[in-house]
Amino acid sequence: MISEHSEELLRVVASLPALPGVYRYFDAEGNVLYVGKAISLKKRVASYFQKDHGGTRIGHMVSKIARLETTVVRSEAEALLLENNLIKTLNPKYNILFRDDKSYPYLKISGQAPNAKSRRDAGPDPADASSQTRAAPAEFARVSYYRGAVEKKHRYFGPYPSAWAVKEAILLMQKVFRLRTCEDPVFSNRTRPCLLYQIKRCSAPCVGHISVDDYAQDVANAEKFLRGDAQEVLHKLEARMMDHADRLEFEQAAELRNQVAALSNVLHQQSVDNVSDRDVDILAVKVQGGKACVNLAMVRGGRHLGDRPYFPTHVEEAVGLEHWNSEGALEQAKSVEVQVLEAFLAQHYIDVAMPAVLVVSEPVSKELMVALSERTGIKSSAIHQPRDQRRAWLDMAQTNAALQLARLLAEEGSQQARTRALAEALDLTADNLDELRIECFDISHTAGEATQASCVVFQHHKMQNAQYRRYNIEGITPGDDYAAMRQVITRRYSKLAEVLNEAKYSGIAPAGTGRMPDLVLIDGGKGQVAMAREVFVSLGLDVSLLVGVEKGEGRKVGLEELVFADGREKVYLGADSAALMLVAQIRDEAHRFAITGMRAQRAKVRVGGGKLEEIAGIGPKRRARLLQRFGGVRGVSLASLQDLATVEGISRELAEEIYRALH
Repeated sequence: MISEHSEELLRVVASLPALPGVYRYFDAEGNVLYVGKAISLKKRVASYFQKDHGGTRIGHMVSKIARLETTVVRSEAEALLLENNLIKTLNPKYNILFRDDKSYPYLKISGQAPNAKSRRDAGPDPADASSQTRAAPAEFARVSYYRGAVEKKHRYFGPYPSAWAVKEAILLMQKVFRLRTCEDPVFSNRTRPCLLYQIKRCSAPCVGHISVDDYAQDVANAEKFLRGDAQEVLHKLEARMMDHADRLEFEQAAELRNQVAALSNVLHQQSVDNVSDRDVDILAVKVQGGKACVNLAMVRGGRHLGDRPYFPTHVEEAVGLEHWNSEGALEQAKSVEVQVLEAFLAQHYIDVAMPAVLVVSEPVSKELMVALSERTGIKSSAIHQPRDQRRAWLDMAQTNAALQLARLLAEEGSQQARTRALAEALDLTADNLDELRIECFDISHTAGEATQASCVVFQHHKMQNAQYRRYNIEGITPGDDYAAMRQVITRRYSKLAEVLNEAKYSGIAPAGTGRMPDLVLIDGGKGQVAMAREVFVSLGLDVSLLVGVEKGEGRKVGLEELVFADGREKVYLGADSAALMLVAQIRDEAHRFAITGMRAQRAKVRVGGGKLEEIAGIGPKRRARLLQRFGGVRGVSLASLQDLATVEGISRELAEEIYRALH
């Protein structure tokens, strides 16, 4: 094994320090092969090069190593953090990689935590009547859905596995505690209660139907419930209800009775969740057919909130590598399930808060848990082979992991069949169907306004969302779809065509320049295809790649025909054709992506676009005068330079600045 590597590489390996750190292996083309961490870089890295691994998977990887880089850190926790950040950034072939999903949603309660003692029992204070009539929104906390960075001035509960789970919790806050969900501008401008008050989902603090302290008490109870103290809240509500009844305050007692009934109903529905555990994550892994699924279920405040599946990449390449412990000594290879689960733990909990208890389907290393605890500042334990309610949770998570993986394998099998059917129907010569790349274009506008073009990408048997692109179309006659298609095709392929043509003459293909797709779909018929063909001819590109998707008779789905730019006759694949299903899937995605972009652009122009307040010299008064004169931002943008200059406070120079900014 040593003789296969350069002397320079071996000298670097021999000179490594016996310190904790992270190492990266590169092949001859500069591609990252593997990222790892070690307590002793010297022992760990040297262990790869000190024996003959034969034809094993690790031997295949080691044979490709041409260069290595290392970074020394202070502790194993730092090494864990750096290792997994690099795995996510560099996408090494021999590491199990969990793609970053969208951030988790939270339930947010705005404003400072309630600390005032409720004066409900003392009755209303007449001196507060005026303040109750028009109270400030900040005095009445709002419950809302939230996703993003947290702020100390608010309280956040979660994370929740899905937006649906958050919305269910918000509905619960409305039913039981009648907390407001309206935004502050709506709150400030209400003159009478809204429909939510009528259906007993809000206590109408906006119009003074509840005092500040009484509302604060409801907020405090809601927060206790979300933290898992439901029984404590219930007992306090019952005690207050009986107190009001003893004092013959039947109206207040009735309000509390309704609240107790609503809360009791919720607890009855979720009785299975009333256990001692407050915050727990349950993780189950399933591996099958070269794919893996980690199902993460969440318990927060003693309530099971739902679950979310994760599907790692590079599983086949990464598993089967020999394993070294933190000292660099060779250990028995871990099972695929353990490797996948440990990779998930290391990558997931770097960015997400980790609860004190993890229930796991596979045993994970103590060193990993210690490093994660040190990294997050929360001492966490991983429980394997749990009992009682934890066992039930884990069984549920394992069942869901198996179901989600079966669904993925079925979908991928279907998508692969569709890809193969399309390649055969159009005689595409892709050597590897996994690498077959299709790009599709669509134009969207409303009567010529806010014209946008979309380009979506299909590769590896699925849509590649990260490679989607939108193009703002400018300088054309509004509504001219042909000119819009000419512009987007030119912008998409002109630079690539230039590089490819240079490479054709020089015989050298520059690295990192990308490649032409195997098929370019155009959402349109002969006219759009002819326009795209003109661009391809002018750029020296192969026109046989261009195919139009022409709507059939009556524009009915399933009757589409394919139009070819190279002169071939139209083709109707058939309504039940797997190839047509794939074409329709890609075309519909291009249309969806284009129309959402167009609507956002149109809304920007009509409502907040070219924001006047961002123009130097435009303050609140001048902005109000402009909007009043022209009826909104849209009217201002359509006004001429002379019309703008007639508005009070708008000089000729400022009018020119406004006109430039909006055009």
